[in-house]
Amino acid sequence: MSTGDVTLRTMSEADLPGVLRLEEVLFPEDSWSEEMLRAELADQPRTRHYVVAQEAGGELVGYAGLAAAGGQADVQTIGVLPGRQGSGIGAALLTELLDEAARRGSEAVFLEVRADNDRARLLYERFGFQRVGLRKRYYQPSGVDAIVMRRVLATARPIGFSREGQTP
Repeated sequence: MSTGDVTLRTMSEADLPGVLRLEEVLFPEDSWSEEMLRAELADQPRTRHYVVAQEAGGELVGYAGLAAAGGQADVQTIGVLPGRQGSGIGAALLTELLDEAARRGSEAVFLEVRADNDRARLLYERFGFQRVGLRKRYYQPSGVDAIVMRRVLATARPIGFSREGQTP
């Protein structure tokens, strides 16, 4: 997938140095470690789907990850280099994750967003996510709350009997 001068592609272990640099810039207080990212990639494609946003010159400007199993998906992470935020890269990454969740048959996608990250929360709301909960002091060491959001992708199948063929 391509958005302007940026291409989305599957993340590989070769991308880890660039992704770790982005992690430090985007999430300095609670960035993921190399071991955490390697563990996520080890489950790709079985239960994980990670993508990077790469400029034509090769620089990574964003990345995102999804966990999906048992009809439910969770956005694990999503981030865009500060100088490139607001250019559609975050929307393209989120679209890719939602498309992958649908391909995997997920009925809903969940995520946590920092309560103080209005820009991200507004993006998620624009994509149909709704607040379903709050995790107090979730982000450490800052103690910032996490807003739990959900987007329903498909209507659940009815359980029990159907009224088709029955007379009133």
